[in-house]
Amino acid sequence: MRRWITAAAFVTILWSAQDAEWLTYGGNAAGWRYSDLAQINTGNVAALAPRWIFQTHVPGNTETSPLVRGGIMYLTGPSNHAFALDLRTGTEIWHYQRTPPKPLDLCCGEVNRGFAILGNRLFKVSIEDTLLALDSATGKPLWETTLGDYRKGYSGTAAPLVVKDKILIGTGGAEFGIRGFVDAYSPENGERLWRFYTVPDADDPASATWGKRSNLRVGGSTWITGTYDPELNLTYWGTGNPGPDMDGDVRPGDNLYTCSIVALDPDTGALKWHFQFTPHDTHDWDAVADPVLADLTIGGRKVKALIQANRNGHFYVLDRTNGKFLLAVPYTKVNWNSGIDSNGRPKVIPGLDPSEGGVKVCPGLPGGHNWQATAYSPLTGLYYFGSTDGCQSFYKREEDFVEGAWYQLSGGRDIPGEHPAGSFIAIEPATGRIRWRFDMVRNPSGGALATAGGLVFIGDYYGNLIAFDGRTGKVLWRYQTGAQISAPPVTYTFEGKQYIVLAAGQAVLAFALP
Repeated sequence: MRRWITAAAFVTILWSAQDAEWLTYGGNAAGWRYSDLAQINTGNVAALAPRWIFQTHVPGNTETSPLVRGGIMYLTGPSNHAFALDLRTGTEIWHYQRTPPKPLDLCCGEVNRGFAILGNRLFKVSIEDTLLALDSATGKPLWETTLGDYRKGYSGTAAPLVVKDKILIGTGGAEFGIRGFVDAYSPENGERLWRFYTVPDADDPASATWGKRSNLRVGGSTWITGTYDPELNLTYWGTGNPGPDMDGDVRPGDNLYTCSIVALDPDTGALKWHFQFTPHDTHDWDAVADPVLADLTIGGRKVKALIQANRNGHFYVLDRTNGKFLLAVPYTKVNWNSGIDSNGRPKVIPGLDPSEGGVKVCPGLPGGHNWQATAYSPLTGLYYFGSTDGCQSFYKREEDFVEGAWYQLSGGRDIPGEHPAGSFIAIEPATGRIRWRFDMVRNPSGGALATAGGLVFIGDYYGNLIAFDGRTGKVLWRYQTGAQISAPPVTYTFEGKQYIVLAAGQAVLAFALP
């Protein structure tokens, strides 16, 4: 079902030129998820209260990061739903929906993480791995192009990234033995302009890192939005696990370019550099988490850095001009290596690959930090992210590869008597020093937001939206939304008032001061 209003009615929605918008998944091209807004701050956040609530009535986890422009909020939902809302009341302006094809085999539900916007067009992926352009005034589809074949295990969940005159997007599906990629498309007609495969062709020297069974070079999905440095003209994307996840015997070697950051020329898709966090991964430690760009001072030297809380349990700092390794420190319990060498390669402890009888490894399959959005605040100089803290037993089985079929070959299980907990962490990126840690019963399931009001927000599995003092970690405000939070908050101003908005369960909630 699709509903829309006339363009004339659309433009009657008032918007002040002084009001602040939220125009990209990461808040800016660098992925900071930080806002200069300070109307809501450490001194008054205790008075924050709901102003409107919109019910999507769409089942499933809502992981969207809404966009805000011109008095309108644009958000996506599970199962190919999307909405435009009036910022004043949360009233629906239009609703786009298309029923996904069946059967549809997926790793983790029919989720979607949001739109990209350019001019009067919105861009989103469908769960069956197509890219669509919608008219922002009406929600009417303008074009659609196929990324990957869902019958072969491909899926689409990430928010696209606008880089100059191109729409960049990745793909999901590594647990089904797909071959990952990053694509660029024309916003006008959906023509593919280039494709970079994260698993190399047979004639690429990197194919040697997969052994001789070249037909099994699969994985490397790109299911979280990348970032972009306009000065360097580089775009950065994290890549997922190799396939099969748990059985590394069929793919000897490092398995490039999985569990890596790849830096690409956005004009051509050419690889400029790569850095691999977990060579020959056998624990499903995707490196897709936000590749955040920040300029740091390290050892008295200014560095154009890329920072990431990696799923393997370490926080990393790289030189984003060339991929040089600068720093790695563990932020949770780690037992699979004895350290990281000067080139950034882990010193792997033998005997901890998955086995038929199970082997205890820390962190477990979820990480460390997984995919949930992180935040960097230039005000506090701190980087904020959630973590799952604990260990799991990892198991392996053998099975032949079948195109489009589940190809994880077992997984991780909780250890009897041990219950993984969670934490929300503030780290000093130039040194890796943890400045504060907030312990939780389980990992924060929503993403983070930092503001110039000195605040950082996070949502948790139990439905709590929490505001912290960004410098100290003191809890200043908490609101029970009534449903699991799987989405990051965003902030904007409308008619001079600052709002904090996020999705919880099937609802979208907007908060403001009285």
